[in-house]
Amino acid sequence: MTSLAKVPCTIITGFLGAGKTTLVRNLLQQAGGRRLAVIVNEFGDVGVDGALLQGCGDAACPDENIVELANGCLCCTVADDFAPTIDALLSRQPAIEHILIETSGLALPKPLVQAFNWPAIRSKVTVDAVIAVVDGAALADGQVAGDLAALDRQRAADPALDHDNPLEEVFTDQIACADLVVLTKDDLLDDAGRARARAAVTAAMPSGIGLIPAIDGKVAPELLLGLGLAAEDAIEGRRTLHDAEEDHDHDDFDSIVVTLPPLADPAILADRVAQVAREHGILRVKGHVAVAGKPMRLTVQAVGSRLNQYFDRPWGGQEPAGRLVAIGLKGFDQAAVAAILAG
Repeated sequence: MTSLAKVPCTIITGFLGAGKTTLVRNLLQQAGGRRLAVIVNEFGDVGVDGALLQGCGDAACPDENIVELANGCLCCTVADDFAPTIDALLSRQPAIEHILIETSGLALPKPLVQAFNWPAIRSKVTVDAVIAVVDGAALADGQVAGDLAALDRQRAADPALDHDNPLEEVFTDQIACADLVVLTKDDLLDDAGRARARAAVTAAMPSGIGLIPAIDGKVAPELLLGLGLAAEDAIEGRRTLHDAEEDHDHDDFDSIVVTLPPLADPAILADRVAQVAREHGILRVKGHVAVAGKPMRLTVQAVGSRLNQYFDRPWGGQEPAGRLVAIGLKGFDQAAVAAILAG
C-alpha cells in the first residue's frame, strides 16, 4: 500500500471536560458524505462518550463505525488495543475514508503518534493532524480544567503523589504535540478573559501552531480534516515533559459508575454535581439520566461545579438508563459521592 493510499487519522486530545466529544459530534454531523469512523478512548467503566456520538444522524458514520476502548488510557495500552482496532476498521465495507481518535482526558498524545511509525501500522494509516481541545473558560480563570481548588487541597495533603502538578504536565504535553489548538467556550469569555486563555495556550504551543476559537464545538471541518500533515514523521522533534520516561501511569485518578433512578426535575442534578465537586474534589461527571415523564434521555456533562445538560434523543429499547461516570483523584470517598449523585 503506497503512502497515497494511507487512511488519514485525526487525533483529538484535550483535558477532562474541554469539549472533545462535542467537537467530534459536530464533525460527524458535518461529514459531507465523507465515510468516517471514530475510536473513543473512554476513561471509566461505562462507554458514555461513545453513546454521546452514536445516533448523530449522519449515515456517513454508522454506529458500528464508532469503537470504544475502555481498558485504560490508549497511550498506555496502544500495543494491545490500537493496532487490532485499526485493522478491524480498515476491513469495513464500504471503505472508511477518515478515522477520528478521541483520546481520554488523561492521555499523552506522543506515544500514540509514535505508534503510527510501527511497520504494521505505517503502511496503512497516517496522522492527518493532532488537535488539542482546551477549556477557554477554565484557562481564563488560571486553571487547566474546572474547579481545581479541591484538587490542590487534596494534593497538598497527600504525600504519595509523584508530581507537584500532574494535570498541568498533561496539559502542557498535549499542547506541545498539537498541530492545531481549539479554544472552546469562547462565548463565556470577555476580552480580558480571552486574552488570558490565549496567553496560557500560546505559552505551551510550538511556534507556528494555529489557535481556533469555538463555541459548542462548532468548527468548520475543512479547518480540522484533510490537513495531510503526517505528524508521525515529526513527532520525535516535539519536546514534552515526559520524554525521559519509559512509561507512565494515571494512578492519580479513580472513577466510579453511579446508577440513578429517574429524576423529577433536572435542576436537582445541578445541586448534586456542585456538592460532589465542592466536598469531594470530583473533576468530571458525565453520562445520561432519565427524567420522569420525558421520553428523551438527558445528557449530562460537568466539569467541577459547571454543569451542561440537554435532551439529545429518545431512549433505545435495550439501553440502560440513568448512569453517570464520576472521575476524581485516587482515594476519593466513592460511597459518599455515589450516595450524593443518586440522591
